Amino acid sequence: MIEIRPCAAPDPDALYALYDAVGWTNYIERFDRLLAGLQNSLCVLGAFEEDRLVGLIRAVGDGETIVFVQDLLVLPLYQRRGIGSRLLRAVLDRFQSVYQFELLTDDAPSSAAFYRACGLTPADELGCRAFVRM
Repeated sequence: MIEIRPCAAPDPDALYALYDAVGWTNYIERFDRLLAGLQNSLCVLGAFEEDRLVGLIRAVGDGETIVFVQDLLVLPLYQRRGIGSRLLRAVLDRFQSVYQFELLTDDAPSSAAFYRACGLTPADELGCRAFVRM
């Protein structure tokens, strides 16, 4: 049974393993910054199988006018089991009265299908455009 719960200070080894397993090397190469980012996040929820961290969602913003999902990841072995949807739904429910809810993702068709199924709309379909500096 997977439990979704607050995860403000996850075990660093489990966190590293999660980000490494999904290939998010930018985070693990700057792991100290990830830990600081988690501390400064608006909301961090983990998906746990017993005490094992198998997924995580991290949101930033002011919690009133904007919430931005910075990270949503699930261990590959646990993907396609509804865990990512549950994590996203938990944040959407928590911040349901926020005016603007955003996230940035890759342009893979599977990503678009996933986020559409969760009730999100591509920005260009709303007459919006995103600008990013990385």
